[in-house]
Amino acid sequence: MEQGKKFEVRRIQVTGRGSFIVSLPKRWVIERSLNRGDKVVFSDGGEGSLRISPLESAVKSGPSETTFTINPLTDPESIIRRIVALYLIGFTVIRMKTPQNRFEAVHSDYVKEFVRRKLVGTEVVFESPNEITLQVLISYPELSIDSALRRMVTVTVAMLRDAVSALATGETTLAGEVLKMEDEVDRFGFYIVRQLKMASQDLSVMKQLGLNSGRDIIGYRLVTKSVERAADHAVKIAENVQAMRVKTSSRLIQKICELGGEATKFFEDSVKALYRRNYEEADNVLKRMGMFDSLENRVLNDMNRYKIDPVQMSSLRLIVESLRRVEEYGSDIAEVVLNLTAVG
Repeated sequence: MEQGKKFEVRRIQVTGRGSFIVSLPKRWVIERSLNRGDKVVFSDGGEGSLRISPLESAVKSGPSETTFTINPLTDPESIIRRIVALYLIGFTVIRMKTPQNRFEAVHSDYVKEFVRRKLVGTEVVFESPNEITLQVLISYPELSIDSALRRMVTVTVAMLRDAVSALATGETTLAGEVLKMEDEVDRFGFYIVRQLKMASQDLSVMKQLGLNSGRDIIGYRLVTKSVERAADHAVKIAENVQAMRVKTSSRLIQKICELGGEATKFFEDSVKALYRRNYEEADNVLKRMGMFDSLENRVLNDMNRYKIDPVQMSSLRLIVESLRRVEEYGSDIAEVVLNLTAVG
């Protein structure tokens, strides 16, 4: 194979017994230190391609176990970031050790609480004073990407509706419930990203997860990000409701809630188009963007007509901005649907 070439053409040969054979490029064989009699593995590379790997590397492919050390002065958030990175990469067993006789209580407690709240199917399977072992126990068929995404969306839509209801009624307790629901969205978001990364490296995993191609992997990654961001803005709406301490015109609040209802429906309809893989539905959702813009402008104009406490005004404007972002994330999802279904 000449330097700089991305591919090489080889002729298919036929043996006397009717078997088809193709010779391997000499350079490829030498680079992998292969010899006569060594075994190679053939696997479906997807979209009509065939993947060839040395048997040893094929057996060893994919991460399984890893260990890292936690020093006494390590920031707990730094530990969490590393655990998340290793979880997303696809490690099944994650061991943490300390050079001390025992972990700092703040470290061990923080890790165990985070795993409980944020990582689907992950448990502490071993714990001693100076070692903690996490293991991902859930397997691909048990929770498909589609099921995990549907759960994410269900919780996110509930968060948006409750946040808007809290604004309408002034119930700060309901707003507080929205904040508690964010963990559920994060849990399934991490799980989906983990599965997508593993699917991108192994066609068999991709098939087990119900995905058909690399386009699906990219599309679901973008959709997952949009759902996570919509949930983040539901939290911001709830936080701004909690920050409001002065009664505002009920007419203005009603109009903002109408805007919230439209943003939530826009987002929900975009996801429904994804579930159905329906190009026309996604296209129709995007056509409604102008209606949302008009409603938002009317709300902003009404806000300027009222004498509102500056702190209250800031909270209301941030709520309207969050509703705008939810609508934008819905449009992002609809555009993903168009990209996935434009060609039958």
